Amino acid sequence: MWRKGGLGCRGDRGTLSLFVVLFTPVVVLLAGLLVDGGIAINARQRAADVAQQAARAGANDLNVAALRSGTVELDPAACNVATEFVGKYTGIGAIPGPCSFVPVDGHPGIKVYATVTVHPQFLGLIGIGSFAQTSYGEATPVCGITQGGQC
Repeated sequence: MWRKGGLGCRGDRGTLSLFVVLFTPVVVLLAGLLVDGGIAINARQRAADVAQQAARAGANDLNVAALRSGTVELDPAACNVATEFVGKYTGIGAIPGPCSFVPVDGHPGIKVYATVTVHPQFLGLIGIGSFAQTSYGEATPVCGITQGGQC
């Protein structure tokens, strides 16, 4: 085990130090991708949740005069209601996107987009400052307490 003429272990060439120096950045990068990937998936889910809730809020804004005459129509201000709903979630980085009236399964409906911007933890170290996840939600008015049928 000992060398002749001096102290030291046989085969000690610093390979473990080289391994640690080369392997540590790879592990940190993979951990960063794991954490920031989770943040991105969470942002996508938050954007989808906010957009769907905003679409439901807009679909609840019916044109009362048309409804009393037997026709189901969304109020022209339904997109404003939906956009304001998304605006309430600026604390999580939600930004309202476009809103439009679209038929959903052949019935009057609304389509709302929401964007959530997040700031990555580890990818910021390599110059990626922020990224946005956008999703949309669609809703249509539903009448009836127990049947859930279309109006």
